[in-house]
Amino acid sequence: MSEPRKYAIIGCGMMGREHMQNLALVDGAELVAIADPDSGSREAASALAETLGQRVTLFDDNEALLTEVKPDAVIIASPNFTHFEVVKPVMEAGAAVLLEKPMCTQVDEALALERAAREYANLFWVGLEYRYMPPVTRFIERVHAGEAGDIRMLAIREHRFPFLVKVGDWNRFNRNTGGTLVEKCCHFFDLMRHILRDEPVRVFASGAQDVNHLDERYDGEVPDIIDNAFVLVDFAGGARAMLDLCMFAEGSEEQEEISAVGPVGKLEVKLPGGKVTWSPRDKSGPFVETVDTPADALAAGDHHGATYYQLRDFHAALVHGTPPLISARDGYRSVVMGAAVQQSIATGQPVNITFED
Repeated sequence: MSEPRKYAIIGCGMMGREHMQNLALVDGAELVAIADPDSGSREAASALAETLGQRVTLFDDNEALLTEVKPDAVIIASPNFTHFEVVKPVMEAGAAVLLEKPMCTQVDEALALERAAREYANLFWVGLEYRYMPPVTRFIERVHAGEAGDIRMLAIREHRFPFLVKVGDWNRFNRNTGGTLVEKCCHFFDLMRHILRDEPVRVFASGAQDVNHLDERYDGEVPDIIDNAFVLVDFAGGARAMLDLCMFAEGSEEQEEISAVGPVGKLEVKLPGGKVTWSPRDKSGPFVETVDTPADALAAGDHHGATYYQLRDFHAALVHGTPPLISARDGYRSVVMGAAVQQSIATGQPVNITFED
Protein backbone atom coordinates (compact mmCIF):
# COMPACT_ATOMS: atom_id res chain seq x y z
CA MET A 1 0.00 0.00 0.00
CA SER A 2 1.28 3.46 -0.94
CA GLU A 3 1.84 6.04 1.76
CA PRO A 4 -1.31 8.21 2.07
CA ARG A 5 -1.31 11.86 1.05
CA LYS A 6 -4.11 14.42 1.26
CA TYR A 7 -5.22 15.98 -2.04
CA ALA A 8 -7.33 19.00 -2.91
CA ILE A 9 -8.67 20.09 -6.29
CA ILE A 10 -9.17 23.71 -7.32
CA GLY A 11 -11.65 23.83 -10.18
CA CYS A 12 -14.21 21.02 -10.31
CA GLY A 13 -15.52 21.40 -13.83
CA MET A 14 -15.17 18.58 -16.33
CA MET A 15 -11.41 18.07 -15.91
CA GLY A 16 -11.53 18.52 -12.14
CA ARG A 17 -14.15 15.78 -11.91
CA GLU A 18 -12.01 13.53 -14.13
CA HIS A 19 -9.23 13.96 -11.59
CA MET A 20 -11.69 13.02 -8.84
CA GLN A 21 -12.50 9.74 -10.58
CA ASN A 22 -8.86 8.89 -11.19
CA LEU A 23 -7.67 9.81 -7.69
CA ALA A 24 -10.10 7.16 -6.48
CA LEU A 25 -7.98 4.60 -8.36
CA VAL A 26 -4.60 5.74 -6.96
CA ASP A 27 -3.58 3.85 -3.84
CA GLY A 28 -2.81 6.29 -1.04
CA ALA A 29 -4.33 9.37 -2.69
CA GLU A 30 -7.04 10.76 -0.40
CA LEU A 31 -9.16 13.56 -1.84
CA VAL A 32 -10.23 15.75 1.09
CA ALA A 33 -11.30 19.10 -0.38
CA ILE A 34 -12.52 20.86 -3.51
CA ALA A 35 -12.83 24.57 -4.27
CA ASP A 36 -14.80 26.21 -7.07
CA PRO A 37 -16.67 29.53 -7.15
CA ASP A 38 -19.44 28.05 -9.34
CA SER A 39 -22.24 26.48 -7.33
CA GLY A 40 -23.28 24.17 -10.16
CA SER A 41 -19.78 22.74 -10.42
CA ARG A 42 -19.62 22.23 -6.65
CA GLU A 43 -22.97 20.42 -6.69
CA ALA A 44 -21.81 18.13 -9.50
CA ALA A 45 -18.57 17.41 -7.65
CA SER A 46 -20.44 16.70 -4.42
CA ALA A 47 -22.69 14.18 -6.17
CA LEU A 48 -19.70 12.49 -7.80
CA ALA A 49 -17.78 12.36 -4.52
CA GLU A 50 -20.72 10.58 -2.89
CA THR A 51 -20.77 8.05 -5.73
CA LEU A 52 -17.04 7.45 -5.39
CA GLY A 53 -17.13 7.25 -1.60
CA GLN A 54 -14.89 10.31 -1.23
CA ARG A 55 -15.44 12.42 1.88
CA VAL A 56 -14.63 15.94 0.76
CA THR A 57 -15.18 19.44 2.09
CA LEU A 58 -16.42 21.93 -0.49
CA PHE A 59 -15.24 25.54 -0.64
CA ASP A 60 -16.12 28.50 -2.82
CA ASP A 61 -12.81 30.17 -1.92
CA ASN A 62 -9.36 28.76 -2.73
CA GLU A 63 -7.47 30.39 0.11
CA ALA A 64 -10.00 29.19 2.68
CA LEU A 65 -9.36 25.65 1.44
CA LEU A 66 -5.61 26.06 1.81
CA THR A 67 -5.94 27.54 5.31
CA GLU A 68 -8.47 25.08 6.71
CA VAL A 69 -7.40 21.83 5.08
CA LYS A 70 -3.63 22.16 4.51
CA PRO A 71 -3.45 19.51 1.76
CA ASP A 72 -0.23 17.75 0.80
CA ALA A 73 -0.96 18.27 -2.89
CA VAL A 74 -3.25 20.48 -4.95
CA ILE A 75 -4.50 19.77 -8.46
CA ILE A 76 -5.35 23.01 -10.29
CA ALA A 77 -8.00 22.48 -12.96
CA SER A 78 -9.52 25.95 -13.03
CA PRO A 79 -9.98 27.86 -16.34
CA ASN A 80 -6.77 28.52 -18.26
CA PHE A 81 -6.72 32.26 -17.71
CA THR A 82 -6.82 31.81 -13.92
CA HIS A 83 -3.79 29.48 -13.61
CA PHE A 84 -1.16 32.14 -13.02
CA GLU A 85 -3.02 33.73 -10.11
CA VAL A 86 -4.53 30.55 -8.68
CA VAL A 87 -1.19 28.76 -8.32
CA LYS A 88 0.48 31.56 -6.34
CA PRO A 89 -1.23 30.99 -2.95
CA VAL A 90 -0.84 27.22 -3.41
CA MET A 91 2.92 27.70 -3.73
CA GLU A 92 2.93 30.10 -0.79
CA ALA A 93 1.26 27.35 1.25
CA GLY A 94 4.03 24.95 0.18
CA ALA A 95 1.79 22.20 -1.22
CA ALA A 96 2.82 20.00 -4.12
CA VAL A 97 1.29 21.22 -7.38
CA LEU A 98 -0.20 19.48 -10.38
CA LEU A 99 -1.11 22.35 -12.71
CA GLU A 100 -3.35 21.47 -15.63
CA LYS A 101 -2.36 22.41 -19.16
CA PRO A 102 -1.80 24.93 -20.55
CA MET A 103 0.49 26.10 -17.78
CA CYS A 104 -0.51 29.72 -18.54
CA THR A 105 -2.16 31.53 -21.43
CA GLN A 106 0.63 34.09 -21.90
CA VAL A 107 4.31 33.42 -22.55
CA ASP A 108 5.55 35.98 -20.01
CA GLU A 109 3.42 34.43 -17.26
CA ALA A 110 4.57 30.93 -18.19
CA LEU A 111 8.20 32.06 -18.01
CA ALA A 112 7.69 33.73 -14.64
CA LEU A 113 6.07 30.60 -13.27
CA GLU A 114 8.78 28.36 -14.72
CA ARG A 115 11.42 30.47 -12.97
CA ALA A 116 9.48 30.33 -9.69
CA ALA A 117 9.16 26.55 -9.98
CA ARG A 118 12.95 26.15 -10.25
CA GLU A 119 13.31 27.33 -6.66
CA TYR A 120 10.18 25.65 -5.34
CA ALA A 121 10.90 23.25 -2.50
CA ASN A 122 8.03 20.91 -3.33
CA LEU A 123 6.85 18.97 -6.38
CA PHE A 124 5.68 21.09 -9.34
CA TRP A 125 4.17 19.08 -12.21
CA VAL A 126 2.38 20.27 -15.38
CA GLY A 127 -0.52 18.17 -16.67
CA LEU A 128 0.65 17.42 -20.21
CA GLU A 129 -0.76 13.95 -19.92
CA TYR A 130 -0.94 12.75 -23.53
CA ARG A 131 2.44 11.08 -22.97
CA TYR A 132 0.56 8.75 -20.60
CA MET A 133 -1.99 7.18 -22.93
CA PRO A 134 -0.80 3.54 -22.83
CA PRO A 135 -0.64 3.04 -26.62
CA VAL A 136 1.21 6.37 -27.00
CA THR A 137 3.58 5.43 -24.16
CA ARG A 138 4.37 2.14 -25.90
CA PHE A 139 4.85 3.91 -29.25
CA ILE A 140 7.31 6.35 -27.65
CA GLU A 141 9.20 3.49 -25.97
CA ARG A 142 9.70 1.85 -29.34
CA VAL A 143 10.74 5.10 -31.02
CA HIS A 144 13.25 5.80 -28.25
CA ALA A 145 14.58 2.23 -28.51
CA GLY A 146 15.70 3.15 -32.04
CA GLU A 147 13.44 0.73 -33.87
CA ALA A 148 12.91 3.13 -36.79
CA GLY A 149 16.35 4.71 -36.55
CA ASP A 150 16.99 8.43 -36.16
CA ILE A 151 13.54 9.99 -36.67
CA ARG A 152 13.42 12.47 -39.53
CA MET A 153 9.68 13.03 -39.84
CA LEU A 154 7.05 13.12 -37.09
CA ALA A 155 3.35 13.66 -37.83
CA ILE A 156 0.48 14.13 -35.40
CA ARG A 157 -3.12 14.23 -36.55
CA GLU A 158 -6.08 15.03 -34.34
CA HIS A 159 -9.47 14.96 -36.04
CA ARG A 160 -12.02 15.44 -33.30
CA PHE A 161 -15.12 17.14 -31.94
CA PRO A 162 -15.48 20.89 -31.24
CA PHE A 163 -14.58 22.51 -27.94
CA LEU A 164 -16.92 21.32 -25.20
CA VAL A 165 -19.32 23.44 -23.18
CA LYS A 166 -17.68 25.03 -20.12
CA VAL A 167 -19.06 27.22 -17.34
CA GLY A 168 -19.84 30.50 -19.08
CA ASP A 169 -18.26 29.06 -22.26
CA TRP A 170 -15.01 30.79 -21.33
CA ASN A 171 -13.17 28.58 -23.84
CA ARG A 172 -14.77 30.35 -26.80
CA PHE A 173 -12.28 33.24 -26.78
CA ASN A 174 -8.51 33.49 -27.33
CA ARG A 175 -8.12 35.90 -24.43
CA ASN A 176 -9.24 33.17 -22.02
CA THR A 177 -7.43 30.21 -23.56
CA GLY A 178 -4.30 31.60 -25.18
CA GLY A 179 -5.81 30.41 -28.48
CA THR A 180 -6.58 26.91 -29.72
CA LEU A 181 -2.93 26.18 -30.52
CA VAL A 182 -2.04 26.92 -26.90
CA GLU A 183 -5.14 25.55 -25.16
CA LYS A 184 -5.54 22.30 -27.05
CA CYS A 185 -2.30 21.78 -28.91
CA CYS A 186 0.24 22.37 -26.14
CA HIS A 187 -0.22 18.60 -25.61
CA PHE A 188 1.01 17.89 -29.11
CA PHE A 189 3.91 20.31 -29.01
CA ASP A 190 5.02 18.65 -25.78
CA LEU A 191 4.74 15.27 -27.49
CA MET A 192 6.91 16.51 -30.37
CA ARG A 193 9.68 17.61 -28.00
CA HIS A 194 9.37 14.44 -25.93
CA ILE A 195 9.36 12.02 -28.88
CA LEU A 196 12.21 13.73 -30.76
CA ARG A 197 14.17 14.59 -27.60
CA ASP A 198 15.02 17.87 -29.29
CA GLU A 199 13.97 21.52 -29.31
CA PRO A 200 12.07 23.43 -32.01
CA VAL A 201 13.66 26.34 -33.83
CA ARG A 202 10.95 27.47 -36.26
CA VAL A 203 7.23 27.10 -36.96
CA PHE A 204 5.08 27.87 -39.98
CA ALA A 205 1.33 27.45 -39.81
CA SER A 206 -1.97 28.06 -41.53
CA GLY A 207 -5.29 27.90 -39.70
CA ALA A 208 -8.68 29.51 -39.28
CA GLN A 209 -12.09 29.41 -37.65
CA ASP A 210 -14.17 28.05 -40.51
CA VAL A 211 -17.02 26.03 -39.02
CA ASN A 212 -17.46 25.95 -35.23
CA HIS A 213 -19.23 28.42 -32.93
CA LEU A 214 -19.86 31.01 -35.66
CA ASP A 215 -23.56 31.21 -34.78
CA GLU A 216 -22.87 31.77 -31.07
CA ARG A 217 -22.99 35.20 -29.42
CA TYR A 218 -21.75 36.27 -25.98
CA ASP A 219 -22.84 39.81 -25.16
CA GLY A 220 -22.95 40.33 -28.91
CA GLU A 221 -19.41 39.00 -29.39
CA VAL A 222 -18.59 36.15 -31.81
CA PRO A 223 -16.14 33.47 -30.61
CA ASP A 224 -12.68 33.75 -32.17
CA ILE A 225 -11.11 30.32 -31.58
CA ILE A 226 -9.42 28.50 -34.46
CA ASP A 227 -11.01 25.16 -35.37
CA ASN A 228 -8.52 23.81 -37.92
CA ALA A 229 -4.83 24.19 -38.72
CA PHE A 230 -1.77 22.73 -40.38
CA VAL A 231 1.49 23.33 -38.50
CA LEU A 232 5.08 22.63 -39.56
CA VAL A 233 7.85 22.60 -36.95
CA ASP A 234 11.61 22.49 -37.67
CA PHE A 235 13.79 21.03 -34.92
CA ALA A 236 17.38 21.86 -34.09
CA GLY A 237 18.62 18.38 -35.00
CA GLY A 238 17.08 18.50 -38.47
CA ALA A 239 13.86 16.56 -37.88
CA ARG A 240 10.56 17.99 -39.03
CA ALA A 241 7.21 17.63 -37.32
CA MET A 242 3.69 18.32 -38.50
CA LEU A 243 0.37 18.83 -36.73
CA ASP A 244 -2.91 18.35 -38.60
CA LEU A 245 -5.78 19.60 -36.44
CA CYS A 246 -9.47 19.53 -37.32
CA MET A 247 -12.15 20.16 -34.69
CA PHE A 248 -15.17 19.42 -36.85
CA ALA A 249 -14.32 15.81 -37.64
CA GLU A 250 -16.07 13.95 -34.83
CA GLY A 251 -17.10 11.19 -37.26
CA SER A 252 -13.49 10.00 -37.57
CA GLU A 253 -12.78 6.37 -36.71
CA GLU A 254 -9.49 7.31 -35.07
CA GLN A 255 -9.26 10.62 -33.21
CA GLU A 256 -5.47 10.76 -32.87
CA GLU A 257 -2.79 9.34 -35.14
CA ILE A 258 0.96 9.73 -34.62
CA SER A 259 3.66 8.49 -36.99
CA ALA A 260 7.44 8.62 -36.75
CA VAL A 261 9.61 7.79 -39.76
CA GLY A 262 13.34 7.13 -39.83
CA PRO A 263 15.80 5.46 -42.20
CA VAL A 264 14.83 1.97 -40.98
CA GLY A 265 11.06 2.28 -41.19
CA LYS A 266 7.87 3.77 -39.80
CA LEU A 267 6.15 3.46 -36.43
CA GLU A 268 2.60 4.69 -35.92
CA VAL A 269 -0.07 4.63 -33.24
CA LYS A 270 -3.79 5.32 -33.46
CA LEU A 271 -6.37 6.15 -30.80
CA PRO A 272 -8.81 5.00 -29.61
CA GLY A 273 -7.92 1.83 -31.52
CA GLY A 274 -4.75 1.37 -29.47
CA LYS A 275 -2.70 -0.26 -32.22
CA VAL A 276 1.03 0.38 -32.68
CA THR A 277 2.14 -0.53 -36.20
CA TRP A 278 5.72 -1.15 -37.33
CA SER A 279 6.37 -0.93 -41.08
CA PRO A 280 10.03 -1.63 -41.91
CA ARG A 281 11.44 -0.39 -45.20
CA ASP A 282 12.27 -3.95 -46.29
CA LYS A 283 8.50 -4.50 -46.68
CA SER A 284 8.52 -7.48 -44.33
CA GLY A 285 5.69 -5.87 -42.34
CA PRO A 286 3.46 -4.39 -41.25
CA PHE A 287 3.53 -5.78 -37.72
CA VAL A 288 0.74 -4.71 -35.38
CA GLU A 289 0.88 -4.59 -31.58
CA THR A 290 -2.39 -3.96 -29.74
CA VAL A 291 -1.93 -2.09 -26.45
CA ASP A 292 -4.81 -2.51 -24.05
CA THR A 293 -5.78 0.06 -21.44
CA PRO A 294 -7.43 -1.27 -18.24
CA ALA A 295 -11.19 -0.77 -18.24
CA ASP A 296 -11.28 1.15 -14.95
CA ALA A 297 -8.74 3.71 -16.21
CA LEU A 298 -10.64 4.07 -19.50
CA ALA A 299 -13.92 4.60 -17.67
CA ALA A 300 -12.50 7.26 -15.33
CA GLY A 301 -12.18 10.00 -17.95
CA ASP A 302 -11.92 11.05 -21.57
CA HIS A 303 -8.14 10.78 -22.05
CA HIS A 304 -7.65 7.06 -22.75
CA GLY A 305 -6.35 6.29 -19.27
CA ALA A 306 -3.72 9.04 -19.31
CA THR A 307 -5.10 10.86 -16.27
CA TYR A 308 -4.78 7.77 -14.08
CA TYR A 309 -1.22 6.95 -15.12
CA GLN A 310 -0.10 10.54 -14.69
CA LEU A 311 -1.66 10.72 -11.21
CA ARG A 312 -0.05 7.41 -10.29
CA ASP A 313 3.39 8.78 -11.17
CA PHE A 314 2.65 12.14 -9.55
CA HIS A 315 1.72 10.39 -6.31
CA ALA A 316 4.87 8.26 -6.43
CA ALA A 317 7.00 11.39 -6.89
CA LEU A 318 5.16 13.05 -4.00
CA VAL A 319 5.74 10.12 -1.67
CA HIS A 320 9.38 9.51 -2.62
CA GLY A 321 10.47 13.12 -3.12
CA THR A 322 11.59 12.56 -6.71
CA PRO A 323 11.56 15.20 -9.49
CA PRO A 324 8.53 15.70 -11.73
CA LEU A 325 8.46 13.72 -14.96
CA ILE A 326 6.67 16.64 -16.65
CA SER A 327 8.21 19.84 -15.39
CA ALA A 328 7.47 23.56 -15.45
CA ARG A 329 10.15 23.77 -18.14
CA ASP A 330 8.05 21.44 -20.31
CA GLY A 331 4.95 23.50 -19.56
CA TYR A 332 6.64 26.78 -20.47
CA ARG A 333 8.08 25.45 -23.72
CA SER A 334 4.75 24.02 -24.85
CA VAL A 335 3.14 27.45 -24.32
CA VAL A 336 5.93 29.18 -26.28
CA MET A 337 5.39 26.80 -29.18
CA GLY A 338 1.62 27.29 -29.17
CA ALA A 339 1.95 31.07 -29.01
CA ALA A 340 4.44 31.03 -31.91
CA VAL A 341 2.00 29.00 -33.99
CA GLN A 342 -0.83 31.43 -33.19
CA GLN A 343 1.49 34.25 -34.34
CA SER A 344 2.38 32.45 -37.55
CA ILE A 345 -1.30 31.92 -38.38
CA ALA A 346 -2.07 35.58 -37.66
CA THR A 347 0.80 36.93 -39.77
CA GLY A 348 1.14 34.29 -42.46
CA GLN A 349 4.88 34.19 -41.77
CA PRO A 350 7.32 31.67 -40.28
CA VAL A 351 8.19 32.38 -36.64
CA ASN A 352 11.56 31.58 -35.08
CA ILE A 353 11.38 30.04 -31.61
CA THR A 354 13.64 30.99 -28.75
CA PHE A 355 13.34 29.98 -25.10
CA GLU A 356 14.49 32.24 -22.28
CA ASP A 357 16.38 30.87 -19.31
